[in-house]
Amino acid sequence: MDVLMFSPGFPAEMPYFTRGLAEVGVRVWGLGDQPLPALPEVARHALSGYLRVPRLWDSKAVLHELRGWQEGPRTLDRIECLWEPGMMLAAELREALDLPGMRPHETLPFRDKGAMKEVLDRAGLRTPRYRRATNPREVEAAAEAIGFPLIIKPIAGAGSADTYRVGDAGELQTVLPRVRHVPEMSVEEFIEGEEYTYDTIGADGNLFYENVAWYRPKPLIARSVEWISPQTITLRDFAAPTLRPGIELGRSVLQALGFRTGFTHMEWFLKPDGEAIFGEIGARPPGARSVELMNYGCDIDVFRGWAEATCHGRFSQEVHRRYNAAVIFKRAQGEGRIQRIEGLESILGHFGPHITCVNLLPPGARRRNWKQTLISDGYIILRHPDLGVTLAMADRVGSHLRIQAG
Repeated sequence: MDVLMFSPGFPAEMPYFTRGLAEVGVRVWGLGDQPLPALPEVARHALSGYLRVPRLWDSKAVLHELRGWQEGPRTLDRIECLWEPGMMLAAELREALDLPGMRPHETLPFRDKGAMKEVLDRAGLRTPRYRRATNPREVEAAAEAIGFPLIIKPIAGAGSADTYRVGDAGELQTVLPRVRHVPEMSVEEFIEGEEYTYDTIGADGNLFYENVAWYRPKPLIARSVEWISPQTITLRDFAAPTLRPGIELGRSVLQALGFRTGFTHMEWFLKPDGEAIFGEIGARPPGARSVELMNYGCDIDVFRGWAEATCHGRFSQEVHRRYNAAVIFKRAQGEGRIQRIEGLESILGHFGPHITCVNLLPPGARRRNWKQTLISDGYIILRHPDLGVTLAMADRVGSHLRIQAG
């Protein structure tokens, strides 16, 4: 089997999905606009060949390049893309080359938040009330119809970029200039509650792997308060009664959207009264090291599991949920270059057996812009079978590990 991997080197998780494809016995061909030497070694090692295109987002040009490149020994069986901005282009290429996988009309509800909610509303699933808006006047009209507080986010966005909670008309006037560059916005009802994920891997409509993670705090808060050390917790107790409404909602969402094969990442809200409300969904894995958390929670390789499910219709690894796994992202205090890291030795001394990964910017490195990347200035991953212990360790990392810049 020959599989074309759209953007095998970016974002950060893509090289490992590329390797996963090679590990399940398929020939992997890469497509991207980076020079081959610039790809991470993991991706380069997994590829049988690479097509670099000068205009990655020009679908006609890419298709022309791809057709010419295919002449000879390469006959593609699949095109895979797990990067949000490339999903629609990959669907167009599949349709043009008559390859299996999601077509544009199937991909649209996973990219367009308005179309997404329209499908789910017709299926009778609970979604936040919303309206589309393409200019400030339409945003104001939507806000008047929905009422405050509300959320403003891009129709075709990913994560919490350009997403704002608006509490009243005064805050709305402050936010409007910040979103003028966004072509189309979704103005939505604000849902009060905890925010979780529901992540799946499946093939032909059969789910092989499911995961629930908990955001601490909600991403919107984490992206707006600099001193916070955001956490994502992959939960061991998948059968917990409090999670059941969200899991059932997630399964219904996949059925309503007609999703068949691949990875999905859904975000949902758990209200204080126990009601689960849909947030949004992508036909892709989560970012920000969440797939690594899934690996550490079950001692499996989810990257390879996705590849096996996608290419061979099976998931041969046994899924035993052994641990809660947490990633804690750290933001440096001060500006400029990292000067020192404080508290790491103490944390390793206390929690060493439970820490699986330490990835912090070293002294001398320039501090990253915390508003542009959730990864910020590094992270620590830890795990434990008991949720309370996991949360206590994660909170201590958040409060006692300090990165100083200056």
